[in-house]
Amino acid sequence: MWIADNWKDYQVLDCSGGEKLERWGDYTLVRPDPQVIWNTKKNNPGWKKMNGHYHRSTKGGGEWEFFDLPEQWSINYKELTFNLKPFSFKHTGLFPEQATNWDWFSELIKNAGRPIKVLNLFAYTGGATLAAAKAGAQVTHVDASKGMVGWAKENAASSGLSEAPIRWLVDDCVKFVEREIRRGNHYDGIIMDPPSYGRGPKGEIWKIEDSIYPFVELCSNLLSDNPLFFLINSYTTGLAPAVLTYMIGSAIVPKFGGKVQSDEIGLPVKDSGLVLPCGASGRWQPL
Repeated sequence: MWIADNWKDYQVLDCSGGEKLERWGDYTLVRPDPQVIWNTKKNNPGWKKMNGHYHRSTKGGGEWEFFDLPEQWSINYKELTFNLKPFSFKHTGLFPEQATNWDWFSELIKNAGRPIKVLNLFAYTGGATLAAAKAGAQVTHVDASKGMVGWAKENAASSGLSEAPIRWLVDDCVKFVEREIRRGNHYDGIIMDPPSYGRGPKGEIWKIEDSIYPFVELCSNLLSDNPLFFLINSYTTGLAPAVLTYMIGSAIVPKFGGKVQSDEIGLPVKDSGLVLPCGASGRWQPL
């Protein structure tokens, strides 16, 4: 498992009964987690002194309950700053487990010894975008949500990256990739964090198990002649790491060679010493 264990401002303190207790800077939150199917004694005092609690509804969705929590605050990861705010369906605007991937591709970018162009698809609030830009890459950030792209720009400003070579685009990722291919543009690194389910601007259905492999094949046409990396993140139950390996291996390796590695990503749990699984990632890089 690839573990995001370099955080100072974030910690999973404990997990029990379908929930996780987390420290986000100066504040503690309790949020549901479908992986936490065990029940252990909740000894950590944070369970009784949380600043926010997301209650899942039996009818789907849920709602936040707040106890002395600001509308927005920030935390740092190394030299990056992220603005957080609790919003729909338990999220805060950041997936801390992704830091293990940020560290991986940042080293590749820093050691490349040449200018690197990176494309970040389904780019959300820009964690990967900022990490790649901080490492020295020129980044194109694409997300269909105007609000998420705006949030990502705020994170860039907070991280001192307002003047970094980042192109911010509100666009449908599939349509954008198709246009980039027609324009003859290429990238040295591609990152994607596709949703399990979504709808395109004209009602097109995105269902990850049906759509992801054709999309990876499509994106392979955007890689440069000397690509540096390709990264897919998956939070979809059923897409095991081996599936990511086979998929990237089938779409990328015949064209570029290289090696594929896939694994679960996770976060260390302070009180138990366990590692909480948080989805899976597939990584390609040249040999």
